[in-house]
Amino acid sequence: MADETLLDSFRAEMSDSERELDRLRDLGTGVARTLSSALQGAMGDGKSLKNLLGDIAKSFTDIALKAALKPVGTLVGGLVENLFTATNPSVKPFAKGGVIASPGYFPMGGGLGLAGEAGPEAIMPLQRGSDGRLGVSGGGGGVNVTFNVTASDARSFMTSEADVSAMLLRAVKRGTRAS
Repeated sequence: MADETLLDSFRAEMSDSERELDRLRDLGTGVARTLSSALQGAMGDGKSLKNLLGDIAKSFTDIALKAALKPVGTLVGGLVENLFTATNPSVKPFAKGGVIASPGYFPMGGGLGLAGEAGPEAIMPLQRGSDGRLGVSGGGGGVNVTFNVTASDARSFMTSEADVSAMLLRAVKRGTRAS
């Protein structure tokens, strides 16, 4: 179990590292393209070295700004997507219960809750019992317990009364534990 957690953590770190390396690779490719086009333009237009270096600095600034703002754009895009998903009129009711199989957000008193993030989760309707306690509803109804007593006469029936009472008490205790 601990090995799996360590392995999952390592995989997550490697995935994050791969994403950062991809971003650096993209940044390097952009820098190389900018330098190439600037040098080609300078040679063709006969620009001075000062103007060329100014254009390169401006291009580097643009690349750095785009790289810095990319995560912000992704965040804003995700927020907008969640907003539209939350206002989507296709709402699934769970009045009778159900299962959330994939991660989903739901409103709570102080913000948003997340369900299904670690696998399927159950939604169960709650109901107050006769004692006022809140519990899971739909658990059935009453329970019938049947005892068959075979007695040859009234005297043998009277002697089995203690056994029947003990069996009834055990059945009631089992039912109380299960609820």
